Amino acid sequence: MQPIRIAYVQNLMSRTLQGLVQEMTFMLELENLSYEKRVEIHWSGEDGHWHTEAATYACTLPNQREYWLVTVHCPLTSDHPLPGNIRFAARYETGGRTFWDNNHGHNYALDADCGVVVYGHLPLLHLFPEPVLHGGKVSLQVNTAVRAALGASQVYVHWSTDRWQTRGKVRCVRRANEWDLARASAARNPNRYGWEIWTARLPVQQAYRVEYAIECITEKGVFWENNHGANYQSRRGTLRVMTLNLHCNQEENQAAKLRQIARAIEQLDIDFICLQEVAEDWNEGRGDWASNTAHILNNHLPVPYHLHTDFSHLGFDRYREGVAILSRYEFSFTDSGYVSESTDVYDIHARRVVMAQVHVPYLGPINLFSAHLSWPEDGFELQFERLCNWANDRHTDDVVATLLCGDFNVRADSETYRRIVESREYEDQFLQAIRPADFERLYRSPPGSEVPRLDDDGRIDFIWLKRGSRLRLLDGRELFTPHTYGRVSDHTGYLAEFELL
Repeated sequence: MQPIRIAYVQNLMSRTLQGLVQEMTFMLELENLSYEKRVEIHWSGEDGHWHTEAATYACTLPNQREYWLVTVHCPLTSDHPLPGNIRFAARYETGGRTFWDNNHGHNYALDADCGVVVYGHLPLLHLFPEPVLHGGKVSLQVNTAVRAALGASQVYVHWSTDRWQTRGKVRCVRRANEWDLARASAARNPNRYGWEIWTARLPVQQAYRVEYAIECITEKGVFWENNHGANYQSRRGTLRVMTLNLHCNQEENQAAKLRQIARAIEQLDIDFICLQEVAEDWNEGRGDWASNTAHILNNHLPVPYHLHTDFSHLGFDRYREGVAILSRYEFSFTDSGYVSESTDVYDIHARRVVMAQVHVPYLGPINLFSAHLSWPEDGFELQFERLCNWANDRHTDDVVATLLCGDFNVRADSETYRRIVESREYEDQFLQAIRPADFERLYRSPPGSEVPRLDDDGRIDFIWLKRGSRLRLLDGRELFTPHTYGRVSDHTGYLAEFELL
C-alpha cells in the first residue's frame, strides 16, 4: 500500500445563521514511517488559487497506519466567494522523503456540495470514527458510506460495551435528506459519485468503551466493515499517572522548574501526580504551607488539583521533607503513615507514605500511593513489605486498580528488584512500555521458574500496578530529559497511560 492516500473527502455547502459556508473535510490514510512527519492537503477552488493546509492526527489504524484530518471552512462574504468545485492532492514528508497522492499527477477533482466521496475499491467505509467518547456523551453516531451500485437493503451496526460478552444490533437508516438534516445542505443521498450514507446511533449510556463493526446486506452478498478485523472502538479518556522526585529544593532556578513541571502536567493532561522530596520550610517543625513545593506547583496549574501531602523527616537540615499526591478528581478518602521502623522526624530513614482513593469517572475507584523508601541496606525490604500489606488491605473488590508510585531507591537491575518480581504482586509499568520483551521475560515466566535479572537498568523510580487490577497499560515515557521538557530535578520522572480492561 502506498505511504499516503486520500481515503475520502466531504464537500458541503452549509447554510447557517451566519450565512453560507463551504466546508471541505479530507481524511488521509498514511503509513506511520516515523514519529516526526508533515502531512498536508494542497487544494484550489474555481479561482485557480492553490492553498496549503496542514493535517492533524486523527486516530491509529491497524497495520501501522494512521488517519490524518484536514478541515477547511470558507464562509461566503462580499470580498470572498466560495471555492465551488475543487481540485486537490495530498503530500506526506517524513525522514527526508516526500510522498504524494495526486491522482498520478492529474490531481483529484470534486464538485461543490456533493456530500462524501470514498477513494479506493471498497464496498463500504465507516466515516469519521471517534476514538474518544468526549464529555458526558451517552450515544455515538455511526456514519457509513456504501456504494449505491451494490443495492444495499439493510445495514446494521453490531456493538458491545463489555468486550463482546453481550452484544447489540442497531439498524442503520438511509435518508434522502441526510445532508439537509445534518448540515442544511442540498447534497443528494446517494450522490452523483455513487455513494450513499447510512447512519445509526448507539446507546452507549455510561459505558467506558464501545466496540462495533458494520454489516451491509446487498444484492451482491454480505459485506463487513470491521476495521480490518480489529473492529472499531470509542472510549472515554485514558488515565495518566506521573511520578517525580522534586529534589527537595536543591535545584538552581527552582521556581522556574516548578513552573516547567506545571506546564508539562497541563500539556500532557495528567490525571494523577505523585511527588517525592516535597520541601517545606522547617520552621521549628511547624512547617510553612506557603513554601510547600507541591502547593506552589499546584498553584501554577490553570485549575489547581486536589492535593494531599505529609512529611516524613527533616531534610537537608532545613526542610520538612515529604511526599504528595495531586489529583484532577476529588479524593474519596486519604491516609498517610510510616512504613519504616523509625518514626523520628530527625531520622532520615523515617519514611512516611501518603495514599488516596479517587473515584475516576467511567473507571471507578483507584487507590494511589506516593512513596519514598530507603535504600536496601537501610530498610527497604521491610518498608516495601509494609507498604504492600497496606495497599493489599485497601484493595477491596470494588477497587479497579492499585498503583504504588515513587522513588523506591532500588535499582531495576538489582537482586532486590528481582525479588519484587518473584512475589508476583506488583508489576513495573515503565518497563512494560519501553522494554516489552524484557517485561514478558520477567513477569510472565511460569510459576516456580527462576526469574532472570535485568541488565544495565539503573532506574529507582517506578509506577507499580497491582496484579489483577483492571487497567491496561497503553504507553509510558520518561518526562524531564533534555530532549523533552528539560531537566527539573536529579530524577527524570515517568508517565504511564492506562485504559480500563
